Amino acid sequence: MQYSTTHHSPPLLRSGSLASEQSYNLFEVWGDTIDARHLASAIVIGAAISLGAYVLTRWGLNLVIEDTHMVHAYSMLGGIVGCLAGGVVSAMLFKPKRTVVEEVVDEQFRQAVLADLRKQYGHIGSIDDLSPEVAEELQELGLYEMFAQASDAQHSAKDSQAAPQAGTKGG
Repeated sequence: MQYSTTHHSPPLLRSGSLASEQSYNLFEVWGDTIDARHLASAIVIGAAISLGAYVLTRWGLNLVIEDTHMVHAYSMLGGIVGCLAGGVVSAMLFKPKRTVVEEVVDEQFRQAVLADLRKQYGHIGSIDDLSPEVAEELQELGLYEMFAQASDAQHSAKDSQAAPQAGTKGG
């Protein structure tokens, strides 16, 4: 998969002119591409909302519940809900910075990979030896036919090599 940056928000005004491109300070965190400024903003937003939810919950429960331990426990729950709300707000404000583009792999490249497999391991095995799950996954990926053809070609090459040898042994 190829990753590229996209610009979801309108260009910024800089020095009275319309900026044609935004500059992103991109990082990869947990397998996702993020802008460092947006990450910092999301942390501040999350902290403010979760702390605000905690304080408001604590204040409201102090008016209703006399047991301070219960107030503290439920206030913590309010803070956790605030964390989730902060995440939702941040996700709505800061759109992804990448677009996933799936490209179709060139058939010649696939054949070259198969040739490399044969070169390294001698043979690629038989398509008949695959478990049903693996065969189904190969079909979903569009690779089953390619491996089946390679397996058939491998078997026919073995048969053609075995036929002349069998004829020389008999005579």
